[in-house]
Amino acid sequence: MTQNTLIVTVESISAVQQRTAEAFEQALGDGVPEEDAPRRLSFENTDQLAQVFTPRAIDLLQAIAQEEPASIREATRLVNRDIKQVSENLERLEEYGIVEFVNEGRAKRPVVPYDEIDIQLPLRETIEGDTAPA
Repeated sequence: MTQNTLIVTVESISAVQQRTAEAFEQALGDGVPEEDAPRRLSFENTDQLAQVFTPRAIDLLQAIAQEEPASIREATRLVNRDIKQVSENLERLEEYGIVEFVNEGRAKRPVVPYDEIDIQLPLRETIEGDTAPA
């Protein structure tokens, strides 16, 4: 079984646009990828990343992925937090596609569709995909 990984990056809009253009070129050409490309989520800076992936959000994601709660209330009990805070956290995570909700009767079951989240944080600037320091 392959892992379903969300790759989270901090990169400029131009880098995202360049990667997207290259993917389109490959898709339009005869280059067929061997497997589905991993899901990516990019932030322009570390402040934006930190607003989404707070320590509490990470704890909540891990609890949901491991325990598979049947509702938001159950997720709230797992992390021992206020339901309003957990609901707000989940709404933000849903906006970024990190959490999904499955409607089951009157309850909304939060689901983390990933096995892992790979946060890639470059410490040196790169030039056009080059790994050498700028």
